Amino acid sequence: MVPRTPRAPRSKWFTVLLSVVGVLVVLVLVAGGIVAFTVQRSFPQLSGEISVPGLDDKVTVYRDDAGVPMVEADSATDLFMAQGFVHAQDRFWEMDFRRHVTSGRLAELFGESQVETDTFVRTLGWRKVAEQEVELLDPTTLSWYQAYADGVNAYLAERSGAELSLEYAVLGLQNPGYEPEKWTPADSVAWLKAMAWDLRSNLADEIERTILATAVSPEQLADLYPPYPYGENPTVLSNEATPFGEPPVEIEAPLQASVDSLIALKDVMSSMPTLLGRAGSDIGSNSWVVSGNLTESGKPLLANDPHLGPSLPSVWYQMGLRCSTVSAECPFDVAGFSFSGMPGIIIGHNARIAWGFTNLGPDTADLYLEKVADANYELDGTLRPLTVREEVVKVAGGDDVPITIRSTERGPLVTNLTGDFSAIAADYPATSALPEGVYELSLQWTALTPGRTAGAIFAVNAASDWSTFREGAKLFEVPSQNLVYADVDGNIGYQAPGLIPIRSSGDGTTPQPGWTSASGWQGYIPFEALPSTFNPAEGYIVTANNAVVDASYPYLITKDWDAGYRADRINDRIRGLVDESTPITSELMSDIQADNYNAMAEVVQPYLDELTPAGNAKNGKSLLEGWNFEDDADSAQSAFFNIFWRTLLEQNFADNLPKSLPPAGGSQWFSIVTRLLAQPNSAWWTNEDLNVLNRDDALTAALSAAWTEAVNLMGDDPEDWTWGELHTLTLRNASFGESGIAPIEWLFNRGPYELAGGSSVVNATGWYAPNGYVVDWVPSMRQVIDLADPDASTWVNLAGASGHAFAPTYTDQTELWQEHKTRQWIFTPDAVGTAAADVLTLTP
Repeated sequence: MVPRTPRAPRSKWFTVLLSVVGVLVVLVLVAGGIVAFTVQRSFPQLSGEISVPGLDDKVTVYRDDAGVPMVEADSATDLFMAQGFVHAQDRFWEMDFRRHVTSGRLAELFGESQVETDTFVRTLGWRKVAEQEVELLDPTTLSWYQAYADGVNAYLAERSGAELSLEYAVLGLQNPGYEPEKWTPADSVAWLKAMAWDLRSNLADEIERTILATAVSPEQLADLYPPYPYGENPTVLSNEATPFGEPPVEIEAPLQASVDSLIALKDVMSSMPTLLGRAGSDIGSNSWVVSGNLTESGKPLLANDPHLGPSLPSVWYQMGLRCSTVSAECPFDVAGFSFSGMPGIIIGHNARIAWGFTNLGPDTADLYLEKVADANYELDGTLRPLTVREEVVKVAGGDDVPITIRSTERGPLVTNLTGDFSAIAADYPATSALPEGVYELSLQWTALTPGRTAGAIFAVNAASDWSTFREGAKLFEVPSQNLVYADVDGNIGYQAPGLIPIRSSGDGTTPQPGWTSASGWQGYIPFEALPSTFNPAEGYIVTANNAVVDASYPYLITKDWDAGYRADRINDRIRGLVDESTPITSELMSDIQADNYNAMAEVVQPYLDELTPAGNAKNGKSLLEGWNFEDDADSAQSAFFNIFWRTLLEQNFADNLPKSLPPAGGSQWFSIVTRLLAQPNSAWWTNEDLNVLNRDDALTAALSAAWTEAVNLMGDDPEDWTWGELHTLTLRNASFGESGIAPIEWLFNRGPYELAGGSSVVNATGWYAPNGYVVDWVPSMRQVIDLADPDASTWVNLAGASGHAFAPTYTDQTELWQEHKTRQWIFTPDAVGTAAADVLTLTP
């Protein structure tokens, strides 16, 4: 036996310290156990059997190893009841938060800070319009919405508080006693209003254009809103640039509203919770479809990746819905991307057809300058009474806030929402050359008229061919989308649906006079006249928010198209494969989705080549020589060019614009700078503080300043620079992710992730130049659907199926998404059964 070494005697203080440490360790372990228990108690049961009162028969829920469910039922009502139950299992907090947003009731959750947001949503009346749309539903469609609500409520009946989601435990610290209400069909339909709001057309452009008109000359305003480059980039209905070139620049003289009121409206719009992501120059999408004549399989391929703001959980929820026997009474055999809180599948495929969405972006919202007198407004020389309603915003931990909402026949008044109904500005009529009076802004928007979109989802899900698909699309009124289509018979197509106004006067780019009916809407573009194509000769269709039609189209859709850089690049990639006689495969479609080509870099490079700079500018020019213009995550050249691009905008444009409207980058600014590069002596290139007098001076100064910034951000050695180091994505919880409380943000947020891609790049990881290089917009999901073999289709979500922080499927797909990898999309019954990691039976 080895003798023990005698221990030195402990001091009294050491003993006390050890005791304190021991207590802390125990407390940490206990706290950790409590946290682990609190986190995991909300995780749903995924296998075995659960009784769900209200079902007519048993329903089977198959989940793969990513937690993605395929729901199979004997009837449509059971199918949608089970979908509601499953959505609630994984995402109920998200659903509850969303319905508080869409009904203007966030203050009930989070207190006084949300009163302004609630007031704006109440003013727009999302919830009231949703309730009116529910009343318009046919009995069958209404029964499906009610069945979905019954499924959600069946789950709520078994759980409460932290058993539903960790967020309720956190909310309880601030708002103890809160209990969610039962779900209703109107809660689902109201989500369509949030979807329409986040995909609203050019309302922000209308406001910004009017603000800018007070700060720049008409010629400068024309520079800032260049027309779509028809001569260079394609339209959806033609994969070639149109030969007639660009129409002349026409900027309607804005009817001047108070800058302060417009800035205030812009600010409140910006503060709105963005359930699909912050609206901006990069919100959009890519989709394209290729006919079987060009594919390896001989059947069409369809790709889609909607670009939205990133959030946790992901805005999309992958799932399948299958009737055990497909029939007229139960017509669903469909899978794809759903919205939690909504029955049906938004984007995806069924057994016969596939479809994808991108934002059409028509101008469907107009501001009017209304002449208001007390409780009346003037129209065609007569006073008409404002429609007035009183509502109450309930405030957690505070007093109720009464609000008054006033509307003209066009829509609600959206200025002075605080309740101070004074003039927009005391000196406004005098400075505007309009008659004396009190002027306010009203908003007319297609989403504020009850419509039929709530039924469109089911119609599209059950469609079996081009004709029935178009019948479903006809119901999809708001928001207007580009729909691409393919079917197992080999057909491909495109349809633009939606309510797009025909104006009596004006082009929708600036506020119009509200005191005359001569400036109102006179109807909508007939559905049969909306852009559409079926089996085009080229064999493929590309949509990427570019112009859909050329200037010969008889109706105005918008003057604010995306400039078409992404569409042009996708078109070039597909045409290149066709010209090389390379059969297109699903893998090639995914490769195009991952394309990092930066069109602006190629445009700028020839001008940089002509410079003879010195010092840091020379270093920058040398670094960019030979670059392939790819915004790869590991690229030093991409990192430097994007710093240069942001610097160029800041040095040559920011000081000449209102502080509320800095140069944002993205498609519009690519187009602006492209045109100005051909004007070496334009006044925009002048910056006397930097001794910059022309274009070449501006490019040289931006190269030099960008090199200095790059060194400050990434160190002295360009070998160590990477775009991904600057261009990062943090996934933030939509409700608590920016609470300002670090431990809470740690619970729910994930990242940062280093990304490739950029603004107006096919791999559209967009960034807002005034805020730096972090990612604000992303491909929110990616899908490639193979009409030859549905089980050969692929998909990937931004995050995962679960909305429960720390669940295995909370962000399990994020790294795949980051690396441009995808998952096999299992669809057929045998394949679903074989791939099932969990099987749950729901019984009556």
